[in-house]
Amino acid sequence: MNDLSKTYFKSCFMGFLLLGLAVSGGLTARGQIVISKPAGEKVAVSLDGLAVGQGEAATLFMRTLRTNLDRSGWLQVTPAARAEVAVSGEVTLRRNQLHVQCRATGTADRRSFMSQSYRHSADDARRLAHRVADDLVKAITGRRGIASTRIVLVGATERARELYICDADGGNFRPLTQDGNIAVRPRWVPTGNALTYTAFLRRFPDVFHVDLDSGERRVLSNHSGLNSGGVISPDGNEMAVILSKDGNPELYVKQLRTGRLTRLTNTPQANEASPSWSPDGREIVYVSDPGGRPHLYIISRDGGRPRRVTTRGTNVSPDWGPNGLIAFSSRIGGQYQIAIMDPRTEQIRYLEAPDGADYEDPSWAPNGRHIACARRQNFRSHIYVLDTAGDPPVRLTTQRGDWYSPAWSPQ
Repeated sequence: MNDLSKTYFKSCFMGFLLLGLAVSGGLTARGQIVISKPAGEKVAVSLDGLAVGQGEAATLFMRTLRTNLDRSGWLQVTPAARAEVAVSGEVTLRRNQLHVQCRATGTADRRSFMSQSYRHSADDARRLAHRVADDLVKAITGRRGIASTRIVLVGATERARELYICDADGGNFRPLTQDGNIAVRPRWVPTGNALTYTAFLRRFPDVFHVDLDSGERRVLSNHSGLNSGGVISPDGNEMAVILSKDGNPELYVKQLRTGRLTRLTNTPQANEASPSWSPDGREIVYVSDPGGRPHLYIISRDGGRPRRVTTRGTNVSPDWGPNGLIAFSSRIGGQYQIAIMDPRTEQIRYLEAPDGADYEDPSWAPNGRHIACARRQNFRSHIYVLDTAGDPPVRLTTQRGDWYSPAWSPQ
């Protein structure tokens, strides 16, 4: 078992509520009033009072805003008669500039949640809509929005696997690499402006870093043998990486400034794969198969004895989310499903869906609620967004081909 092996798992979209959500309205740290509800319930918001001027940019802005709010998990766009919050203002186009005046007001008590003005190039109406949507989610609920985030993924053809990137709603889809080669396992750096990934540009797998602003690409790890699973620590100073330079694949930590390597595992009869850092950078979860079946292990960044945290089935592709929970794929009963573990208690929730499909490579959104994954059925694979609080799954990729290994940006 290694980072390049394909595994598929089954997901579900019902039941599991996020931990620690408030049930009633309250105040933020700064005294701002917000509406808080259980994760499965939404605040009804009307956009009927938002006057939209003529022009393609204004129309695109409104369409994108509506989609972003409906997919946020916290808000639901409804007619004015059923709304708890009314959004009013105007969207106008002036000399290729999109001007937006946006006010959000409670329909029952007329309390003000937000009053904000925006101006942005009409050529980038989608980005402005993402920003306004996130501001509305934050102002009304106190929660973090995900509309402005991005997802990187792998697209497979007969000849190559390349990296692509899109907005969180699937728009603005475009290629990142065009090497005619194999690129796998993309991961974001904590700052959100660069990626690491494994590629075979030099015949053997090496770990690369690519800056999304400049397009500059450089090698982070090219030791003899396998270099894979490179993921940068939360503080940006280190990289967890799988290397086979001393024999079979083992887990190492590499100091990015000095290049110094620290070997964390020593399992001659097993293979390590798929490392993921804890949010505080003190621990790493990874996959190992000393008994012949892959399971999840957690080890201190400083080394020591690893702790096995799964016991049933086949368990792969862990992603340690900002909420402190680990999402991974688990094969129990013949199909792969998404599992979510609290590593403090090792309690696991299996999220089942009766759709007959398998799913792979979960990646947490920065809001700690949504998960991007690849859904495979009838020998085809597409990227979906799952809501752990119960909203229906949303398919992101509509392009031809097969799509794998999504990674959600940290911001």
